[in-house]
Amino acid sequence: EYIEVEPEQKTGHRIKEELFYPSNEEKMRLLQTLIEEEWPDRAIIFANTKHRCEEIWGHLAADGHRVGLLTGDVAQKKRLRILDEFTRGDLDILVATDVAARGLHIPAVTHVFNYDLPDDCEDYVHRIGRTGRAGASGHSISLACEEYALNLPAIETYIGHSIPVSKYNPDALMTDLPKPLRLTRPRTGNGPRRTGAPRNRRRSG
Repeated sequence: EYIEVEPEQKTGHRIKEELFYPSNEEKMRLLQTLIEEEWPDRAIIFANTKHRCEEIWGHLAADGHRVGLLTGDVAQKKRLRILDEFTRGDLDILVATDVAARGLHIPAVTHVFNYDLPDDCEDYVHRIGRTGRAGASGHSISLACEEYALNLPAIETYIGHSIPVSKYNPDALMTDLPKPLRLTRPRTGNGPRRTGAPRNRRRSG
């Protein structure tokens, strides 16, 4: 007689998962619009490459967010300093690659954004597992763009469920965005201090 074993729950019960299908052209504006809508207390944005992380950092820093950058180019000592600033609340957002974030204890994360869907299914679980810890609820938002949407079926098979899909109105995306900052020298990623209130943009549907 066989005993049926319940499949292991790979993603936390307290984590709300959400998926959007943006075009490559609208992807950055969708991210910035969602950040304005959600106004997260502490968020981590994951991207698949160092270059993409630097690009995201530049857009968010230019828009006034307090954002730190964690990539392989950032020395371990500086990573720990950025983490300390994030923990103290001096930074609201971290932009990170999987490798740079691995092994770092990052407490009290309210939101995880998968700007790129990861190539490795386990990385998806590790990423969203950064939120919803210690009995708290968390929110994971993934962007399945034209470049990385092909990774989605394997991820959903691995976690054992489909990620709920949300729609957005392209006409409601933010357009009044400043020119992104560029990294001209090694830096830890402190952007301008985030001030003011959310712009109260609303998604459709």
